[in-house]
Amino acid sequence: GYVCGLFQTSYFIGKLHKKDIRNYGSGNAGTTNALRVLGKKAAVITLLIDVGKGALAVFLGMYFGDYTIGTVCALAVFCGHIWPCLYNFKGGKGVATAFGAIMAVNWCLGVLALFVVAIGLAASGRMSVGSILGAASFPIICWIFEPGFIYIGSVMAIIIIVKHRANIVRLIKGEEPKMFGNKKKEESHEK
Repeated sequence: GYVCGLFQTSYFIGKLHKKDIRNYGSGNAGTTNALRVLGKKAAVITLLIDVGKGALAVFLGMYFGDYTIGTVCALAVFCGHIWPCLYNFKGGKGVATAFGAIMAVNWCLGVLALFVVAIGLAASGRMSVGSILGAASFPIICWIFEPGFIYIGSVMAIIIIVKHRANIVRLIKGEEPKMFGNKKKEESHEK
């Protein structure tokens, strides 16, 4: 699972554009930063591959092991994406990879979490708000629909919220950029 998480999609796409995405925008090797720095096409590719690697790790764990191994692989791929040892432990925030892993564990969990994320994004225009709300609600979703995943799911949720601590500070200060806002304004907030 951790090895699957090591593939940093936006990092490789950035290299094709002669950019290390970790040195631009928010500095994260994830979908939202890929959108801001590299454009829509790069963001879509990043999203699909990051979701796919999350699901692949869980499917492999369940195929070669069992449900428990699959859930451990969910956490491992998530950690591999966030803290990739091959890239100085500097990866993304893990939201897309977590979503793919969760969908592979139980698609119902993934759909419900995505629904909460979508509400947060639609209401605020900020992906960070959707991600934080999705993570905060996830232990409750697990408790109701997949109690066997509640411990690993809760750890993943806490890590996502902690990884968004800078976003939370900016939200409190009213400085968090909108996902599709003024690019110059966003860049000034991120520096």
